[in-house]
Amino acid sequence: MSAENLPTRYDPESFESGWYEKWEAAGAFKPEINPDGEPFCIVIPPPNVTGVLHIGHALQFTLQDLIIRWRRMQGFKALWLPGTDHAGIATQVMVERQLAKEGTTRQEVGREKFLERMWQWKQEHKDNISHQAKALGASCDWSRERFTLDEGLSKAVRRAFVTLYNEGLIYRDQRLINWCPRCHTALSDLEVVHQEQHGKLWNFAYPLEAGGEIVVSTTRPETMLGDTAIAVHPDDERYRELVGSFVIHPFLDRRIPIIADAELVDPEFGTGAVKVTPAHDPNDFAVGKRHDLEFINILDSEGRINANGGPFAGQDRFEARTAVLNALGQKGLLRGERPHEMSIGHCQRCDTIVEPFLSKQWFVNAKPLAEKALDVVHNGDVEIVPEFWKATYDHWLENIQDWCISRQLWWGHRIPAFTCPEGHLHVSEEIVTTCPDCGAPVEQDPDVLDTWFSSGLWPFSTLGWPDQTEDLATFYPTSVLITGFDILFFWVARMIMMGCHLAGDVPFRTVHLTGLVRDAKGDKMSKTKGNTIDPLEVVDTYGADAVRFTLAALASPGRDLPLDMSRMEGYRGFATKVWNAARFVQMKLQGDELPLEQVSQLELEAPQRWILSRLSHTIASVNRAWESFRFDEGCHQLYHFIWHTYCDWYLELVKTTSDRLEVRSVLRGALLEALKLLHPVMPFITEEIASHLGHEGMLITAPYPVEHPAWEDDALEADFAALQELVGGLRSYRALVGLNQRQEVSLTLVDAGAPRAAFFQAHAAQLKQLAAVGRLSAGPAGKHAVEDVLGGMEVAIELPAGAIGPGQREKLEKQLDQLATTRASIEKRLSNPGFTANAPSEVVQGARDQLAEVTARLERLRRTVEALSR
Repeated sequence: MSAENLPTRYDPESFESGWYEKWEAAGAFKPEINPDGEPFCIVIPPPNVTGVLHIGHALQFTLQDLIIRWRRMQGFKALWLPGTDHAGIATQVMVERQLAKEGTTRQEVGREKFLERMWQWKQEHKDNISHQAKALGASCDWSRERFTLDEGLSKAVRRAFVTLYNEGLIYRDQRLINWCPRCHTALSDLEVVHQEQHGKLWNFAYPLEAGGEIVVSTTRPETMLGDTAIAVHPDDERYRELVGSFVIHPFLDRRIPIIADAELVDPEFGTGAVKVTPAHDPNDFAVGKRHDLEFINILDSEGRINANGGPFAGQDRFEARTAVLNALGQKGLLRGERPHEMSIGHCQRCDTIVEPFLSKQWFVNAKPLAEKALDVVHNGDVEIVPEFWKATYDHWLENIQDWCISRQLWWGHRIPAFTCPEGHLHVSEEIVTTCPDCGAPVEQDPDVLDTWFSSGLWPFSTLGWPDQTEDLATFYPTSVLITGFDILFFWVARMIMMGCHLAGDVPFRTVHLTGLVRDAKGDKMSKTKGNTIDPLEVVDTYGADAVRFTLAALASPGRDLPLDMSRMEGYRGFATKVWNAARFVQMKLQGDELPLEQVSQLELEAPQRWILSRLSHTIASVNRAWESFRFDEGCHQLYHFIWHTYCDWYLELVKTTSDRLEVRSVLRGALLEALKLLHPVMPFITEEIASHLGHEGMLITAPYPVEHPAWEDDALEADFAALQELVGGLRSYRALVGLNQRQEVSLTLVDAGAPRAAFFQAHAAQLKQLAAVGRLSAGPAGKHAVEDVLGGMEVAIELPAGAIGPGQREKLEKQLDQLATTRASIEKRLSNPGFTANAPSEVVQGARDQLAEVTARLERLRRTVEALSR
């Protein structure tokens, strides 16, 4: 046992970093610590290397660390593999902002120098992220840390690209994609955030070549510069004779055909005639393909009108909108406008309105990959928790579109495709310098891959794939993925697709999707709202253990986490409670205490047998909670056992007998087991306390507690539950009638039954200590006793003579009147059908609970006043 006593004050700053260094130095984070254990692996969802972590990362780190520490203590060969993501667009934007402050651009510094700056940024921020993770207690194996642009992972990316290309699942095509004029790159559909906005729908007329006009509607008038058809429904009588004729573009030298298309046109919407811009609208693109229309791109990469826009060339797209409307008005072609609600796509990174843009890009044919990803979830090879997310997963994969994977960026995995001046294309894992077909010099595709392409390989590329490494053979498929529901499609589904196709098996057996951390009001956290929380700041304020316990206790399946700082303050108080309990125990120890395995064989008195029974049940409940990802329930069980069962009750029950060997042994042993049980959630304080209680070795590698059925005694637990309810009831009664908590009362057990009465008689000393019961008897109630039901039995409380004087009695009678008035008010409210039918269910239930509480207090007071009158 440590010769040093625990300090009086709980000060996490004094020991947290020290314990992390000891764990690392001991190799406790490495799976080799349990060389014969069953493999268990979690790969960390790699944070973007764009800056500091947010509270959502702290949640993910906490839950992953909880599971990995639990499994490690269970003897598993547990690996938590850390790493960071290069985060293409997000990181490049950060460095471009730095260059802008220096008065330059990436184009001016050139690709090579710019990438040097990117790597410098990466190194600075990767170190920041690992520092923050360590402050939270993340027990990752840092010797295996990975980065998505590491050479090993880059090799995996090239292998994946070439393999999919050779199988015909990656192709290059001129197609309509989402284009961000601010980031100057293509975006996948998932990187576009749609926002509902108030817009307008304009009608304007196209002059018919043969005379007359046809009126069309549009929300984007500037796109008429790229119109190459007018579509009508083939069954629409109004336009049937016009099909095959032409209109004249009012600003450009262009004849535009009128075509019939039943798929595009709803004759009931608008005028029933639709302008078709194949190069700037997804639906129109399909029409263009069906009717072999001309595809005219009217925008450049900056979102300005290009030369195809004639007199409007050079104008910003939104300036051109106004200019086109003015020009149509001047020509007398405007036919009105009206408000129109629209869903507008915005770039996920910079919030710029994206443009449908005709461009040559690289795509993944996703449907064949999605079919297997659906199968493995349906047949149970991958379990999604909570289960209701399966329906969302199914819907997305069943309707998946081809994935645009090329990005017009410099930071990322450069596409391994090489083209010579003759147009020969070669895709290769190795660098190609000359064309294999004609010998001419080649140029590598300047674009890079979507960040999510390399992230989709994360579970197996980090373990060494495509090489057949020992780690890959040992830990793949990984065991569990814990991540936010918001990247179910961006990342989780793509990992399943890639893992099944390229690595030959699912990437993980179970996916646990967490909610989002929100503020105390339930609002989403954002810098603009000023409600974000820096994990390191709250660690400095409350300690890492309190932060971790708060986040885990709030992590209820399928729900977002409303984070109130008062909860962290409360769980800091919980840590202090554990600390003070340990100080009490340490003061009682004499150094000869026995392990619980030996102590449990002795003839123990009821309090010791009771705490061991409760401990065993708690161990079983906590293990079940971790197994089912019920982090909230596991924390609730731990909190209740340590705070209420052990500290509030057991320590009080044994205060007068704590010098005995068996009591001291159970005091210490039960606390050590509770500390082991708590360690995955609160690793620092548990390790610190255990070291002061003489625990051999570190908790991080100690066996996790298992249930002991031999310790369990349900009948004894029922007796103590009745004792607790009786003591609580007596304390409440004293407060109700204004009686000092230490003034003794007499208590008669009216119908407790012989076994229960004997139990209470055996613990009369504890009843006197905990509830100031001076005399305890069994039998009928005395004349001046107040009868009540406490602990599930009828009891009679007899107050000492003169305990309640005339003045106090008068107060009780007034209180009776007030309670009667309150009860009548609540009853009136509940008897109103409008209230019970229309009020929220929780409000109605709250009123019913209040009525029950007020009624109980009223009856106790009434019986007390009656007893005083006898």
